[in-house]
Amino acid sequence: MKINHSVVYCLLALTCCYMQRALAVAQMQQPNLTALQTGPLVATKPGVADGAWSPALTGVRRPLYRLCKSDIVTISFTFSPEFDQTVSVQPDGYVVLKGVKPLPAEGTTVPELQDAITRVYAGFLHDPEVTVELKDFDKPYFIVGGEVSHPAKYELRSDTRVTEAVAIAGGLTARAKHSQIVLFRRVSDDLVESRVLDVKAMLESRNMAEDIHLRPGDFLFVPQNLISKIKQYLPTSSLSMYASPTQF
Repeated sequence: MKINHSVVYCLLALTCCYMQRALAVAQMQQPNLTALQTGPLVATKPGVADGAWSPALTGVRRPLYRLCKSDIVTISFTFSPEFDQTVSVQPDGYVVLKGVKPLPAEGTTVPELQDAITRVYAGFLHDPEVTVELKDFDKPYFIVGGEVSHPAKYELRSDTRVTEAVAIAGGLTARAKHSQIVLFRRVSDDLVESRVLDVKAMLESRNMAEDIHLRPGDFLFVPQNLISKIKQYLPTSSLSMYASPTQF
């Protein structure tokens, strides 16, 4: 059977033309299908998911500090110094300003608050030049209580572990129960998790794998050992025959 090459070439050309046309039509229809499946696009604020802001969602490696209640900021007007003021973020999250309505400040960055103040004063000042500076804020902290030499609230200025926090608080007293130091950590407004740490075993084994890094707001409580609890009911001479408080 003799093959007509010209006919074969024509069929191949028609097939390629049909496939290109079908691909073009599919590409034109794809955005419409995507729009139907995803629904209308909703503009969201960077870093916000389900109404909650998270620095992990902003895509920013070092996110800016966001204002909290009781933070203090100074507001300076370059050409209108009579409006200079120092304000605090109120318990309701607003700041009270001169001559204008209160502005929401909690959860905003300093540049965002500066832009908002500039816009609100632009209503009666010509091109106001505003500078906002964070003057004071609630610094990260941890609390150590119980059987330590100096139970108190301390600033969390750097990476600090449990044993380091105990040392900052002056160390454990003779009545401390080294094997059952409790770390309380707030997970949410309604939930606090706790963990018991055997600091005595960590120090004796020289294995600090369980020496936890503290987070802002952590509370360490060092309980009293059993011997010191019953010591007040026993004569001191008889108590020393059985045990030493440093063993507990």
